[in-house]
Amino acid sequence: MSNALTTDAAPGALAPAKLAPLAQVRDLLGQPAIKRSLPLVLLAGLVLAGFLAWSMLSTPPQRILFANVNDADKAAITSALDTASIASAIDGSGSITVAEDDYHKARMLLASQDLPKAAPGGYAILDNLPMGVSRAVEGERLRQARETELARSIEEIDAVAEARVHLATPEASAFVRDHADPSASVIVKLQPGRVLGDAQIRAVVNLVASSVPGMQPEAVTIVDQMGALLSKSGSNGASAGDTRIDFQRRVEDKYRVQLAQLLTPLVGSGNFSAEVQADVDLDESQATRESYDKQGNVIRAEQGAWTGTSKDGQPGGIPGALSNTPPPASTIVAPNAPGAQPAGAPAQPAPPQTKQSDSFTRTYETGKEISVTRAMPGNVKRLSVAVLLREEPGKPRGQVEIQQITQLVRAGMGFDQARGDQVTVISRKFNAAADAKDGPAWYEAEWVPMAARNGTALVIALLVLLLGVRPLAKGLLKKSEPAPAPALAMGGPDGEGDAEAAPLPTVSIDMIEASEGYDDRVGLVRGFTRENPARAALAIRDMIREDAA
Repeated sequence: MSNALTTDAAPGALAPAKLAPLAQVRDLLGQPAIKRSLPLVLLAGLVLAGFLAWSMLSTPPQRILFANVNDADKAAITSALDTASIASAIDGSGSITVAEDDYHKARMLLASQDLPKAAPGGYAILDNLPMGVSRAVEGERLRQARETELARSIEEIDAVAEARVHLATPEASAFVRDHADPSASVIVKLQPGRVLGDAQIRAVVNLVASSVPGMQPEAVTIVDQMGALLSKSGSNGASAGDTRIDFQRRVEDKYRVQLAQLLTPLVGSGNFSAEVQADVDLDESQATRESYDKQGNVIRAEQGAWTGTSKDGQPGGIPGALSNTPPPASTIVAPNAPGAQPAGAPAQPAPPQTKQSDSFTRTYETGKEISVTRAMPGNVKRLSVAVLLREEPGKPRGQVEIQQITQLVRAGMGFDQARGDQVTVISRKFNAAADAKDGPAWYEAEWVPMAARNGTALVIALLVLLLGVRPLAKGLLKKSEPAPAPALAMGGPDGEGDAEAAPLPTVSIDMIEASEGYDDRVGLVRGFTRENPARAALAIRDMIREDAA
């Protein structure tokens, strides 16, 4: 029986035990001293919250300056930054951080002092190799040292802030079929607002390829911090169309630079705009031509024989019986006889022989001409140039001046009428909005983030003061003021007079109970009755009931 009573009473006993802490807290807060001090505590809490918000928002974001440095370098870096009045901190991972606005200034300062001294990497890694390491570990350390040294060499370029190099060097194999060429990947982090030109990209590619035996420039890939592919050579490079566009762009940029150098001294910088459209012949052709000389027949070799007889019966031909016959008898003719040949006259030539047959083999020299013509790409087929000059308000340019500038532009670009070149020069007023867009936007200025942080912190502080501190301060001041004497005492005996002219202050029951004199209490009761007639009626009813009881 007793156990049942004990069991039934247990839940009822636990409920007050659970509510005991809350009741104690409620009793503690209900004490008069605590009630009077709660506004001050809340006021202090609001001020502290505003201060914390101001500290968090007014502090600029931090950026890691150096990571993974030894303690000696940390001390030296911190001392150098403190000397230069640059605030620094060391986070939980041991990295040195500075404000975002002081990052580049701190890097330049430490670079001038050659800090950090013991930066790891490079061929210094090989000095820390322990005794008895395997060949694989030694090869990996050597590859890491090469990668670090190549990255440092690439970082010497002004536009490159940071660089990382990854080398893929396969193991040498005795089998020709298993041979693989080495390759490399380079990721670069460029300085803000800087880009790598084509010449710089080719220089980085050749630098990496020349540093690894057997590596071809086509096996080097370069990527920037945005993930854009910068290397465009070999099979991974751009297509033929991109190559043509790049070549055309270089030609147009060349003419555009020439026009800028030509017009800037004449009209001033920013007072003109020039555009060039070049039609470039990028087709490569090669032709071979062979021709023969059909008219100039030249005998190179001749071989053969011919036979013939004499008309006067003189022996001739092949020596034999007939040719050995004696000549006929001679006839003496007198010198002066008709038909006689004078003395001293030359002998008559032998009559020609008659050709009977011939047989010849002749070889003629044939004329031959070989011509090879190769047209290289890059010839400009046509140029179109448009120049827009700024016209000042109320100062239009004359036609003579425009014609002179046109002639000057034609001479500077190498104008060719036969090629179909075209040059257009006009003078117009520039739009003010276009001039404003030339510079960076106002929200991209360096002072905007700092002003936004400080402005946000100031707004939060003002909200805390206006919405939290000000009402609490008003309440505290109102409670601390003594109860004012009623203005009814200055009037007549019925409480009229000045009371009708000036409004009475708010009267509470506490004020009535705290009053000391009879007149003061009567005046306060009148004021309370006038301001709270319903409550005054209820109070009188309760008093009548108490007296009746």
